[in-house]
Amino acid sequence: MRRNELACDANIIHAEVVARVRAGMPDEANFYDLANLYKMFADNTRLKILWALSQEEMCVCDLAALLGKTKSAVSHQLKSLRLANLVRFNKQGKNVYYSLVDCHVRDMLENGFAHSAE
Repeated sequence: MRRNELACDANIIHAEVVARVRAGMPDEANFYDLANLYKMFADNTRLKILWALSQEEMCVCDLAALLGKTKSAVSHQLKSLRLANLVRFNKQGKNVYYSLVDCHVRDMLENGFAHSAE
């Protein structure tokens, strides 16, 4: 397919289509929030943490051992993921265990892996 085949040569605006799409378009703040959410998925270490937590609840020490990172580095990423409402923690005595906040996060990971495999 040549580049010109992708261009719209007509100068016609389909006002009814534009109006329908505009009527259902989320607010600017929604797009901003979604862009910030997707930024959390733009880091390899954070993705690995999310994937690991989609398999099982884990503590910082376990995640650090799994990823070959320091506890400090993992804790830093977990804080970002927690602030983005992607992970939660459960304190049991001196141990703190992390898990995904809900099944939507797992679904986003699975869909992302499926899409990238196509």
